[in-house]
Amino acid sequence: MQGIWTTERIREAEGKLFAVTPEGELMRRASFGLATHVAELLAERTGGVAGRRVVLLVGSGDNGGDALWAGAFLRRRGVAVTAVLLKPEKAHAKGLAALKRSGGRTASVEDGPQWIAKADVVVDGIVGISGTGALRPGAAALVDHVRAPIVAVDLPSGVDPDTGAADGPHVTATLTVTFGAPKPVHALAPQQCGEIVLVDIGLRPELGDPDLLRLEPADLGELWPVPGPDDDKYTQGVVGIAAGSATYPGAAVLASGSAVHATAGMVRYAGPAADVVRARWPEIVATGSVTDAGRVQAWVVGPGIGTGSDGRDVLRHILGQGVPVCADADATTIIAQHPDVLDARDPETPLVLTPHAGEYERLMGSRPGADRVKAARTAASKYDAVVLLKGHCTVIAAPDGRVAVNTPRGSWLATAGSGDVLTGLIGSLLAAGLDPWLAAAAGAQLHSLAGSLAAEGVPTSASGLVDAIPEAIRAVRAAALG
Repeated sequence: MQGIWTTERIREAEGKLFAVTPEGELMRRASFGLATHVAELLAERTGGVAGRRVVLLVGSGDNGGDALWAGAFLRRRGVAVTAVLLKPEKAHAKGLAALKRSGGRTASVEDGPQWIAKADVVVDGIVGISGTGALRPGAAALVDHVRAPIVAVDLPSGVDPDTGAADGPHVTATLTVTFGAPKPVHALAPQQCGEIVLVDIGLRPELGDPDLLRLEPADLGELWPVPGPDDDKYTQGVVGIAAGSATYPGAAVLASGSAVHATAGMVRYAGPAADVVRARWPEIVATGSVTDAGRVQAWVVGPGIGTGSDGRDVLRHILGQGVPVCADADATTIIAQHPDVLDARDPETPLVLTPHAGEYERLMGSRPGADRVKAARTAASKYDAVVLLKGHCTVIAAPDGRVAVNTPRGSWLATAGSGDVLTGLIGSLLAAGLDPWLAAAAGAQLHSLAGSLAAEGVPTSASGLVDAIPEAIRAVRAAALG
């Protein structure tokens, strides 16, 4: 798993490392790595390095110093480097001196646009992890002139380092070069960061346990249930699906199909769309009522069941069965409107809630806001449940405070029925006995991978997403096996 640390934790670790490292050494390590990646981008975009032009947008903090030192290293490779100093009197003194010794130029904010217009790459060294809020007008005006690829130093300026919020003018980077460890912004605002690369400066031993986690493909491959020689359909996990209606059977078909392809040992469907589900997935045991469903090891409930009395009865029955439950869509609305349905739940029974922002507002009385990690943790604590907060970046919080983040590649999952597919994946993993937080995180990650595979660069449908699940599982199993 990839660890992610808040900026407060990063600064604490840097303080410890600074105390035992020669002055300036860490900045030179960081800036050399930055220069290396800028040179690689120049070569990729222009076919060369020497003779190319780089403009540094330099603020007053250490990120500005990193940019200036990187400029000095780039000069050694024959790159023409111009540093636009937003606050000349506060520029990093040693970095600025190094750039000037190497033959680099400096320019004022007023002259900046003419140099930016000629740049092959622009380096964003405006603010670092201590900065908050949007870009100031002068910096924003300079960024508006940029047409070349932007390399952000540590994080895109104007984007909050801990929440990923961008509430005003900010940098949208082609590449972000970060140092020491990933920060929340890299997971929560990937659309602003572009490609993200990490430069090791020796910080990891000082960091301790991470604040957030992100599953890697190999982690998924190791977690995903695979039948062994002694397994049968029951030991693989039996998942029940309560979804859809006779009029709108799509949610039932999608959630059920997702569970089938997720390699659940058996899928039992219970609801008014039984005939349609059985026709599409003959391997599913389908009945018309949850009271007739038979024994399951986990339930998926909510997509398309409606929010009336029938839906409440279904949800109340399922919550009382003493097995893990993934409650989605209409089920979250029922819980918000009729919280007494939760009285049927044994407090020791795992519950996973999967709200999007609107459903979150119904559950909590307010929108998630800019700090989605805090929002998910708050809801998880209130409902004593794993909360999977959907969005471009999905946040998965457990009642004990653990948080995982999932950052999909692109927006291919923004399509009707996509959430129904996700619930089927999570339900199958719950039935197989995975920790509920891991089940939700793993389901979200595989859901994203399946979306990328199904899309292949063009929009896809939820049905296509279901069909891509086996390929996604094969991919993560291959990653786990090396």
